[in-house]
Amino acid sequence: MTSELFSPLHLRSGQVLKNRIAKAAMEENMAGDGQLPDEQLFRLYRRWAAGGTGLLITGNVMVHAEALTGPAGVVLDENALLKPFTEWAEAGKSGGGSIWMQINHPGRQVASGMPGVVWGPSDIGVSLGKHSSRFGKPTAMTAQQIEETVTRYAVTAHRAERAGFDGVEVHAAHGYLLSQFLSPLVNKRTDRWGGSLENRARMLLDIVSAVRAAVSSSFAVAVKLNSADFQRGGFDAEDARQVIEMLEPLGVDLVELSGGSYESPAMTGRAADTRTQAREAYFLDLAENLVGTSPIPLMLTGGITRRETAESVLDSGVAVVGMGTALAVTPDLPDRWRRSGEADRHMRPVNWSDKALASAASMAQVRHQMRRLARGSNPRPGTHPAIALITEQRKQRTALRRYRAWLSKSGASPRR
Repeated sequence: MTSELFSPLHLRSGQVLKNRIAKAAMEENMAGDGQLPDEQLFRLYRRWAAGGTGLLITGNVMVHAEALTGPAGVVLDENALLKPFTEWAEAGKSGGGSIWMQINHPGRQVASGMPGVVWGPSDIGVSLGKHSSRFGKPTAMTAQQIEETVTRYAVTAHRAERAGFDGVEVHAAHGYLLSQFLSPLVNKRTDRWGGSLENRARMLLDIVSAVRAAVSSSFAVAVKLNSADFQRGGFDAEDARQVIEMLEPLGVDLVELSGGSYESPAMTGRAADTRTQAREAYFLDLAENLVGTSPIPLMLTGGITRRETAESVLDSGVAVVGMGTALAVTPDLPDRWRRSGEADRHMRPVNWSDKALASAASMAQVRHQMRRLARGSNPRPGTHPAIALITEQRKQRTALRRYRAWLSKSGASPRR
């Protein structure tokens, strides 16, 4: 066992991660009443906390109650009760590690049946061929809406710190709102938020600055960034390098590198652009090119399942190894690695030719495992992806009815 995998990492905020293994964010879509975390999420995070991971990053928590990635998404805005979040933070820290809250806005990646708003930098919708109608038609954000969204991120980060979280991660990857602003394929604005990379990065930089100002100096602030969008003419590795340099003066502790979006789901190993992928550590080649110039420690996520792969990632100069699916299947994998063990089960692969449907099924499989963990059961990674997808769709329909009722009761606008 290399010592580095289980060595502490000191961050610029003064926070210390107990080892170099992180549970990367996975969208749980398991909110309880009022779009709040409840005992399901508490049990799930206690299970992960007991497995030896140094850092737990939550699934994306929404900064805007009218803009959710899914109908069972957790919302932390100025009106949310704080006590459930305090319990969530306590559960995540129960094993002696740290817990950060990933904070996010979906932008245009909102299902067409969802109430609320569908926003983007421009009015360009998600292009998925025959599946394009699954997403709502976005409207281009006004300057006021952009500024209000910046404030929402700061409010959520401030309240996350009050609840006891150790940090936040601003989600600027996977085709969500901030990733959309960064993408020259999606951002066609001609004002101060469009055109040059500096302009396209403006919203992200303003948010990070506002978040850093809203929290204490010892509270960690991280950013999740695509190493590339894996779409021709989109955000690429050179853009990522420049954005990381822009983030450095703002007090960012860590940049997590991933890749892809719903249009090119490289994060599940199914990129539309076939210039990728290795079977494990999907984005390692791109990360290696960024490590040498990055002024901020990097975390790499995507397809890592074995200790040998994790060690090779650290050997490349990456500071933290992020895992998602592997920990949904084997929540105590870090402790197994410490004992020179490995996972004894793996997720059933989804090799469907329809990439969009395969990506949805892959995510449904992961959520199926997380729900089992939350019930106190063991994972069942051999579940057929079609069964997992059908089950997920049923749960989403139930959650959508509940979300509609809650949104209407809260006084928010029913649509856009």
